[in-house]
Amino acid sequence: MTESVGESRRSTPFGTRRDPARVTAFSDAVTAIAVTLLVLEIRVPEDTQNLLHGLALLWPSYLAYVVTFLLIGQIWVNHHVMFDHIRRVDRVVLFLNTVLLMDIAFLPFAASVLAKAFHDGHGQRTAVVFHGLTFELAAILFNAIWEYARRNHRLLAATIDSAGARAISWRFRLALVWIAGGILLGLLLPALGLAVIAAFVSFYWLPIPGEIGRAERQRGGGGPSTKTKG
Repeated sequence: MTESVGESRRSTPFGTRRDPARVTAFSDAVTAIAVTLLVLEIRVPEDTQNLLHGLALLWPSYLAYVVTFLLIGQIWVNHHVMFDHIRRVDRVVLFLNTVLLMDIAFLPFAASVLAKAFHDGHGQRTAVVFHGLTFELAAILFNAIWEYARRNHRLLAATIDSAGARAISWRFRLALVWIAGGILLGLLLPALGLAVIAAFVSFYWLPIPGEIGRAERQRGGGGPSTKTKG
């Protein structure tokens, strides 16, 4: 049954609740632009007489490109995980998501700083910390959006119950600790710190146990969906 306009745009103390479809569409566009800009930071070697050698010397740019692209890809995946379960957004969510997109758009610059530092052999600690802090800010914003949306289950859909919401919260909180650990290691051993942050990618591609909990199973089975408070 199609929702009425009054139900679709319900007034709250923080403004009108809106459908999140436009939020995800805009977020997808910004993410696509960010990953495209990454490759523009890889410069073609000027000396074509020793082209193979010149291409090999670009390994820091390749490294920064691969790590940052995969991390942005993971941000995109988690963004969809989050908004798959958010049925309405208000002005607080819109603001937090805008700041998140601002951080994502900044990531190509952080990647270029990282590549330059490893290419020149100077400032590697600062570059790894700078790169890591950019992703740490993204993790902070993810947690802020999700915890705000799931408070009293007020913005969440019937596709997720309290257990599923807690499972997503646990995964997002782990990101804060994981990336922070990589940043701290980067202060001591830049290569190790970057490796820890990069390892974050492989773990976060794994499904979130409990994300599709009782509420989704009941929906799929034709049973009633129950919204429980998280």
